[in-house]
Amino acid sequence: MAVYTVTVATGKSEYSGTNNYIFVTLVGEERESERTLLDNPGLDFCRGAVDQYKVTSPSHLGSLLLVRLEKQRYWLEDNWFCRYVTVEPPGGDKVLTFPCYRWLIGDVKVEIREGTAKTLSDDSVPQLLAHRKMELQERQAAYRWVTWSPGMPRCIDAETEADLPQDVRFDNEKRSDFEHSLHYKLAISFGKSWSDLDDFKRIFWKLRSPIAEYCMEHWKEDGFFGYQCMNGSNPRMIQRCKKLPENFPVVPDMVQSSMTPRTNLDKELKAGNIYLLDYAIMDGVPTNTIRGKPQYIAAPLCLLYQHPDDGLIPIAIQLEQTRGLDTPIFLPKDPPLAWLLAKMWVRHSEFQVFQLLSHLLRTHLVIEVFCVATLRQLPAVHPIYKVSLIIQNCSFQLVVSTGGEGLVVLAQREYKVLTYRSLQPPIDFPDRGVSQLPNYFYREHSLLLWEAILSFVTGMVGLYYQSDHDVQEDLELQAWIRDISQEGFTELPNFGLPSKLGTREELSTLLSVAIFSSTAQHAATNNGQFDWCAWVPNTPCTMRQPAPTDKDAVTMELIMATLPDVSQSCVQMAITWHLGRAQPDAIPLGQYAEEHFTEGRAQELIDRFTAELKEIEKHIASQNEGLELQYLFLLPSRIENSITI
Repeated sequence: MAVYTVTVATGKSEYSGTNNYIFVTLVGEERESERTLLDNPGLDFCRGAVDQYKVTSPSHLGSLLLVRLEKQRYWLEDNWFCRYVTVEPPGGDKVLTFPCYRWLIGDVKVEIREGTAKTLSDDSVPQLLAHRKMELQERQAAYRWVTWSPGMPRCIDAETEADLPQDVRFDNEKRSDFEHSLHYKLAISFGKSWSDLDDFKRIFWKLRSPIAEYCMEHWKEDGFFGYQCMNGSNPRMIQRCKKLPENFPVVPDMVQSSMTPRTNLDKELKAGNIYLLDYAIMDGVPTNTIRGKPQYIAAPLCLLYQHPDDGLIPIAIQLEQTRGLDTPIFLPKDPPLAWLLAKMWVRHSEFQVFQLLSHLLRTHLVIEVFCVATLRQLPAVHPIYKVSLIIQNCSFQLVVSTGGEGLVVLAQREYKVLTYRSLQPPIDFPDRGVSQLPNYFYREHSLLLWEAILSFVTGMVGLYYQSDHDVQEDLELQAWIRDISQEGFTELPNFGLPSKLGTREELSTLLSVAIFSSTAQHAATNNGQFDWCAWVPNTPCTMRQPAPTDKDAVTMELIMATLPDVSQSCVQMAITWHLGRAQPDAIPLGQYAEEHFTEGRAQELIDRFTAELKEIEKHIASQNEGLELQYLFLLPSRIENSITI
């Protein structure tokens, strides 16, 4: 008689436990064990429980291939989340771990494999090959592509969260927290305009942060405006200006007062000290109508100068893309209210671009393509599936000037020009000409994190692919990249991602893009949105009057009539707090609650990655020590391990 010790771990989240019957069958290379009811005295399979059982067989089963779990209803249906199963064979052989990390719903059978990562060519046992094939067939039936909107990345076929398989939904605690935190927002009714700028302090009493308070005190300063172009919620827009755009007719005399003595605009252009924000993508986007009142947008051009003493400062702003008599160029020497309102219009465009493009499109929608392809093409035992695992809110339509149709049009425009290069920090920064821009903390920290991620991923890829030929011959991997490029990123001929992987380096870069985008890049655009947007005049979500065409006509009354009204301001503050706050179930980058890799060499690479992140953490913390305005969004401890909001 052979006796196997079987340990079963139940999930730790709410409602993970079950009172249904759970059976187990051990499937060996030579035979199967008897189907065994797992039933100890007392309660089994409680939330967070790790229960141990004995499973017997008349003789040794041979090498263990699979663990078959079955759930049967006892009285009422009670779903169960299984984390993993371990099996200790008779004779004190090595304990084997079978990761599960899935829900068992209804009367169901699930077969799980031992956790050692294996490519298709590593498997030769017919039963395991059949298991791989069946798993992918079931996944491809459950996870289907759909076109949400023409000219956009394709996504999973589900209209609501309830349409998704249980394994990819929010857990119950997260859903409850998500809904509870929205109550503040939903309780707000629409109201009137503010009387003056100080009135915005009236919604600042409860929700606040050190950076938000700094914004409130310094938002009018040109130096702070420039700082946000580099280190705010949309740090990817700024680019070096080598030649002034033809539709932005700034002449040297206009901006001479912003320059240091003995220099001029032409000299600074050649020296590489002039930078540009160009919101051409906003030009002609359909605008929202809120409670019967039209909202307004602009498509600004903003010229900035890296001043040797004052840092990066704006020196000229044009609010539309078409030059003309009704399109003045605003300058720091203009009437103060005119210059202030021009900067507000730039920041308003910034809100639209960072929320819809830098945040939603370039992280959430891009990463959904990788996620859907991974679920469809890579079985759970595949090493790249395991690596991938370790990595909208309709209320915006009530308060955002590009809500509704404008949101879709803006995203479609960005998608057309989206490139694979722009998702790789070591390429993106030189392409934008900002590699030498001082105090660009987002750039410095991004490159540190990219190198750590790339090193980690390169090590993992090297464990399972000994040569480029191994990559080329992995049929599952090639099906995965085809699904990404031909199904997910369809209608995007200039994206620059091939539909075939030829080298280990190409695979490592692609995985690094996925991990960086879903962790560090998401943190850079998402986590600070309350900080930069809570003081509404600093980054207004909508504008209720057209962009000014006469500098001398700008009054405080016009500014207050233009900025979001009381209710819109409250909703902006509540939504950005809700989306940007630290999530209660957050797991930091480099820490893994689910242990999908069971091999010692893989765990060593994970440990090395964790140690490198700790060094980056120390560097960033030391760099920010004593600074009044700290850039801490890319501290590894504040970066979530994946996009969860």
